[in-house]
Amino acid sequence: MAAAAATSSSHLLLLSRQQAASSLRCRLSFLGQSRPAQANVRCMAAVDTAAPAVTEASSKKSSYDIVTLTTWLLKQEQAGVIDNEMTIVLSSISTACKQIASLVQRAPISNLTGVQGAVNVQGEDQKKLDVVSNEVFSNCLRSSGRTGVIASEEEDVPVAVEENYSGNYVVVFDPLDGSSNIDAAVSTGSIFGIYSPNDECLVDVDDDNGTLDSVEQRCIVNVCQPGSNLLAAGYCMYSSSVIFVLTVGTGVYVFTLDPMYGEFVLTQEKVQIPKAGKIYAFNEGNYALWDDKLKKYMDSLKEPGDSGKPYSARYIGSLVGDFHRTLLYGGIYGYPRDKKSKNGKLRLLYECAPMSFIVEQAGGKGSDGHQRILDITPTEVRNCIGSQLANFEIRMCPAESGSKRLLTTFVRVRADPPKSAPVHWERGGSGQGGEIPGMNVPA
Repeated sequence: MAAAAATSSSHLLLLSRQQAASSLRCRLSFLGQSRPAQANVRCMAAVDTAAPAVTEASSKKSSYDIVTLTTWLLKQEQAGVIDNEMTIVLSSISTACKQIASLVQRAPISNLTGVQGAVNVQGEDQKKLDVVSNEVFSNCLRSSGRTGVIASEEEDVPVAVEENYSGNYVVVFDPLDGSSNIDAAVSTGSIFGIYSPNDECLVDVDDDNGTLDSVEQRCIVNVCQPGSNLLAAGYCMYSSSVIFVLTVGTGVYVFTLDPMYGEFVLTQEKVQIPKAGKIYAFNEGNYALWDDKLKKYMDSLKEPGDSGKPYSARYIGSLVGDFHRTLLYGGIYGYPRDKKSKNGKLRLLYECAPMSFIVEQAGGKGSDGHQRILDITPTEVRNCIGSQLANFEIRMCPAESGSKRLLTTFVRVRADPPKSAPVHWERGGSGQGGEIPGMNVPA
């Protein structure tokens, strides 16, 4: 035992002190060898002293302090911003996102790439990961015990959670946006929004008078709410990092998944979209299908502006990836309606409304081409619309005179317009104006 103890102690880093004639001399014992301590190693006698006064330097936040998503949610709950049930729902969503992130990273290894062989309700070929991600998201929400209705882009109709496990919140989600790019390892993401119910929608399996159709109808009533009713919204992007973006109506917060500890860590607070954008993200392969006003507007972005430079085109083909870049760098993202998709392609409930809530919390705007997206009430869960999500600065298309130099900058009329107000913009700068497609701009 003594030999074992001696062997063990030889591998310890020990700090010893040796009394000298006039002072204490520190020495370090490491691996059985005694070395003089460096000058910056201080040694103090073990005597009772008063606690040192708190200085300005000692009161500063340590660079090692981190705020996890769990900690942040608990602080929001303590502040009365969200309740306990919302905390549990958001925690369940973050758990689902972690699982999906792992599945995405291992997709080629686990044979999860490629098409499942079925077509979803939107008429799109379902990828294998679409199906698995939908199961993961749905199961996490059900097991939270705090959701009453869940609606997925991959499902035909909203689903009422079993009464034994149900709560109050209505959650809409796209479990894996951009899955068509998954085989090429392009950025993908999950999108979600959380509402309060309009009325109760619980399944009573013992009620012989209740039919599946009646349950579905009550679920649809709960789900088909305007985006202005959203309590929380966010998305998780699966890319070089796993980024979780969230708003509960008090600004936009960004969390990054720490792969070492498996926790989302707060990395950006109160994100604001830059006032002056420099990037546009549109699928210009549809240019021939656009109307003339939109064509003129897009052409104007390619002309030098006040900065002397045109906008740069960046388009991934993944809503979450393109939106996240626009949120950080400014500019405009759009998937407008065209001659082929006359009602647009993006889903109002699962994509446009949550993203518009986020962009407005960050100081931007969202429009369907005619009105504010958050003011639109879906008539069915599969409603599609055209969308344009932008920052403060949107350049006008050339004036009818044909002069391509007469461009106008538009800024918001009010810093905080009422939610019920239509999207109006105020013309600034010099030159003649026209109309920004989708921004309802006064001439």
